[in-house]
Amino acid sequence: MSGEEMLLEIRDLHAYIGSPRGIVKAVDGVSFNLRRGEALGIVGESGSGKSITARAVMGLMPPRSARTGEVWFEGRDLLSLGRKDLQEIWGNKIAMVFQDPGRSLNPVVRIERQLTEGMRKHLGVSKSEAHSRALGLLKEVGVPDPERRLRAYPHELSGGMRQRVMLAVALACEPDLLIADEPTTALDVTIQRQVLDLLRRIQIERRMSLMLISHDLHVVAGNTDRVAVMYAGRLAEVGASREVFDDPQHQYTNALLAATPTIEHERHAPLNVIPGSLPSPTDPPSGCRFAPRCSAATAACGEAQPPITNIGRDHAVACFHPVTTNVKEGELVGR
Repeated sequence: MSGEEMLLEIRDLHAYIGSPRGIVKAVDGVSFNLRRGEALGIVGESGSGKSITARAVMGLMPPRSARTGEVWFEGRDLLSLGRKDLQEIWGNKIAMVFQDPGRSLNPVVRIERQLTEGMRKHLGVSKSEAHSRALGLLKEVGVPDPERRLRAYPHELSGGMRQRVMLAVALACEPDLLIADEPTTALDVTIQRQVLDLLRRIQIERRMSLMLISHDLHVVAGNTDRVAVMYAGRLAEVGASREVFDDPQHQYTNALLAATPTIEHERHAPLNVIPGSLPSPTDPPSGCRFAPRCSAATAACGEAQPPITNIGRDHAVACFHPVTTNVKEGELVGR
């Protein structure tokens, strides 16, 4: 894959946040790429650093925080840009859909204004053209009676409808990259499926790059080309989605999949769980951060952090004891 095909290149990204208990190492040396027109999923337990990675890319960090490393987007390092330059990129080149549209949409501003503000700022279109584009966007994301919805306030719409509007707002300036941070968590299963199918369809039709963040492995498996698995602020495994989910190599990825309920799971059978919990983000272990919860860990795992190692054309893992080296073929630890 040539460099020209890369849209986003993250190099040794660190994102630290000050807290009363010390410095939270939310993202601690993460590197990965996102190609043009590609959908990348980022998965992991709550607290693994998924959302902070996205916010660090956008420059939307909380107070008392710091970022280091490099985030290259279309030949520019976003971490070196000032707020004025970033404002030209936000919404125009990179857009973000947040977990709760009710908190992302302005409750006292009608939907039309929220849809058209970005268009008029970044695209320079007239008021009437912005109105027409807003109607088209609402139709594209499946909002019924779009003319009436443009005059509505967010509280007059259902949760699923607000999420569709939020998606329309994000798409308004035709960004090259859309970051979707847990975009369906607050929705019921039926609406969740509809929104995810819509998101994937639009991403493919527009040849837009997508970064889909979720703790739900099923969501990511069915809607992405590649996946990055994060644990305690670091990258555990990255590769083609089909390969990672069909043949996980990091012990954490394997344990996550084993703990994910499937339709074949017996109704009253106990669910698999990963023992223990994530390490303290202010005082993480010096070695592999998953070692205290890993059944395959050895003394070496507690002494040094395993480096990310390529194990295939598009598959890399940070594990001293990959799954296939510890079990017989066809048998996975904990599965």
